[in-house]
Amino acid sequence: MADNLSDALKKLKLASADSTTDSVESCLDCLLKALAHNNADASEKFQEMGILPLLPTLLAPQSSCTPKVANIIAEVAKNEFMRSPCVEAGLIPPLVQLLHSKDHEVLLQTGRALGNICYDSHEGRSAVDLAGGAQIVAGHIKSLSQNTDPDNGKLLTVFCGMLMNYSNDNDSLQAQLINMGVIPTLVKLLGLHSDNTALTEMCLIAFGNLAELESSKEQFASTNIAEELVRLFQRQAEHEKKEMIFEVLAPLAENDVIKLQLVEAGLVECLLDVVVHTVDGVREEDVAQLKTASDLMVLLLLGDESMQKLFEGGKGSVFQRVLSWVPSHNHQLQLAGALAIANFARNDGNCIHMVESGIVQKLLELLDRHVDEGNVTVQHAALSALRNLAIPVVNKAKMLSAGVSDTVLKFLPSEMPPVQFKLLGTLRMLIDTQADAADQLGTNGKLVERLVEWCEAKDHAGVMGESNRLLSALIRHSKSKDVVKTVIQGAGVKHLVVMATSEHMIMQNEALVALGLIAGLDLVGAEKDFVGAGLVQVLHKLLSDEMSAPEVKYNSMICASFKDSSPLHKEVQGLAFIDVVSKLRSHENKTVSHQASLTEQRLTAQS
Repeated sequence: MADNLSDALKKLKLASADSTTDSVESCLDCLLKALAHNNADASEKFQEMGILPLLPTLLAPQSSCTPKVANIIAEVAKNEFMRSPCVEAGLIPPLVQLLHSKDHEVLLQTGRALGNICYDSHEGRSAVDLAGGAQIVAGHIKSLSQNTDPDNGKLLTVFCGMLMNYSNDNDSLQAQLINMGVIPTLVKLLGLHSDNTALTEMCLIAFGNLAELESSKEQFASTNIAEELVRLFQRQAEHEKKEMIFEVLAPLAENDVIKLQLVEAGLVECLLDVVVHTVDGVREEDVAQLKTASDLMVLLLLGDESMQKLFEGGKGSVFQRVLSWVPSHNHQLQLAGALAIANFARNDGNCIHMVESGIVQKLLELLDRHVDEGNVTVQHAALSALRNLAIPVVNKAKMLSAGVSDTVLKFLPSEMPPVQFKLLGTLRMLIDTQADAADQLGTNGKLVERLVEWCEAKDHAGVMGESNRLLSALIRHSKSKDVVKTVIQGAGVKHLVVMATSEHMIMQNEALVALGLIAGLDLVGAEKDFVGAGLVQVLHKLLSDEMSAPEVKYNSMICASFKDSSPLHKEVQGLAFIDVVSKLRSHENKTVSHQASLTEQRLTAQS
């Protein structure tokens, strides 16, 4: 074979110079046989003997040899090491010119050649881009899309594959295809050629690539992609095919308009069906499908309209089915069920209905199953759901009497920041306006000790922020001397002083109100901590800073009531505090200016 190939290559060199068609044809046949026998070896030989630069002259539009030459290039370009040489040999411009041909075989082999050269090759893609090849191919796909002839289906598959190889993992080329309007054309193809497996798969891969780009979502939303994908999904029996459709659905479902379209097209029923058939499966593919289907279900619920449509006033069959996942024995379904409840709990009406219907008990039972060596993602999801449900004021007392805080406190020993973060947020929501609960939790030494520890979790800003906010909330909502005492004993005061310097105004105010209550309820007990943490200096800075919000200035003055503390009073005098307060009497905010007058009088009387 090697000798035959060498002979054929030599003959081709001679024949291409003479342009004698018959001898060229026989040489090309021999080359195709050699490539079929051992593609890599034959391609290396091509390279050694300098054949590629001869091929552009053989790609004449009218020549009968042209399809075979294009076929040879397509075969050679299957090898990664041959793609750049194909570009360097100047093969792209004549190949792109051949895309104007009316000959079916020429178009087929040219599409293959260009697609293979573009595969994972920056040089190939750039050359095709420069020659305008993608625009011509996109035009062909559009004009051929209505024709359901089998031969036409093969050509469409090759052209779709070429565009896919051209743009894969390249945002700018994908954006170029989107601007050419490729998406509506491909969606039409999917509808008209759904019986053509190869073409359908090629469309799905192309969708998967393009859907990752944010700019594609608007175009997808203007087509009937949701209906087509759901229809295609309903017809699939094989795991691999379903997985391919899932890979397109996931990025598309990130768009709220498409979420609603998918819900209206019946995707949810398909997903619930997958769950039923895979929940008890032990095969790897069953586990994978269950995860993908339940994850996608949760994603659909992130859209406000799609979520509300499925909630149906709490009576929707989908809502009821998803609730049944929470007590499941399957961790993946428990997780998805808890996340779904958290997503349904995004407005007061839904939250109130869900608490009335007994969902809290289901979540508490789920958490109890995951206290010791539990699944962290399930813990996090269930706590997220409880936190959201605790937002409406009418739910707080009901949830507290159901024992939510007791169950949540079981996770205090957790070393997982996501669980810590949600635990803190849930407790903070529960005690908001609930004085008795704030008193009970605020005198829990173990809780306060853990909060103070987390206030120093510099590696986890979220946990640190939530710990400070809960510490402040315990004091603000209880207004209890016992809670203040517990916080002082637990060394929490210094953290509230630091919190008053936060870049977030809401946290500054929460800290200042709590510090004001500490000063009012137990100044003697807190005096040492106030001095050590530099509270007076912090208040002075907040009052002097023109950027401080009016509420911050007001709360800082309320806080600066230190008449019963000699050391703090000395610091106030030493910093010329009265001068700063005096200037605020002319502040544009009436509440601030009024409080400045009162504070000035108080400080003057004390001096």
